[in-house]
Amino acid sequence: MLYGLSNEESVVLDACVLAPMPLCDFLLLCAEKRGFFRPLWSDETLVELHRTLEKFGCSANQIERRLRFMRNAFPEASVLVSPSLLETVPAIPDSGDRHVVAAAMQANARSIVTFNLRHFPQRALKPFGISVFSPDEFLVSLFYRDPLRILEIIDAQAYQIRQTKTTVLDRLKTDLPEFVALVGGT
Repeated sequence: MLYGLSNEESVVLDACVLAPMPLCDFLLLCAEKRGFFRPLWSDETLVELHRTLEKFGCSANQIERRLRFMRNAFPEASVLVSPSLLETVPAIPDSGDRHVVAAAMQANARSIVTFNLRHFPQRALKPFGISVFSPDEFLVSLFYRDPLRILEIIDAQAYQIRQTKTTVLDRLKTDLPEFVALVGGT
């Protein structure tokens, strides 16, 4: 678990956790409004996100708006991965995800958050001091670190989208079942 994660800790977010809007919104609010962590992604992650959002049926304007918001809100989040570093990334099951590991290595990030845990085997990443977490595990850890701040973020997200806290939790439930069960019980 991540209970010791500091506010300055850099965390690489994989494209798959940035694609679902409710989850992306919540993760970035945790970083932006409450400073739980410093989000990072590679340029290739944003390319993957663009492709995924197209598959989700988002318009070109919606995609550009979202990517522009992310870049503007977190200008320091983009990690330029050098080709030579990319070559040093250990073999992982999906070689297309090597840029995620390289971004973590480049930025000295100790954590990657992804749904694709099997793409990032701990045995391959342990020598680099990198751990991999599902977004559910990651957010449960943040909740245990500061439950009141997490509840404030849920309220802020509800306010931003003009919905109730229950609606926000319902939208997160599919991707974050443990987190929503934990938060819903408070």
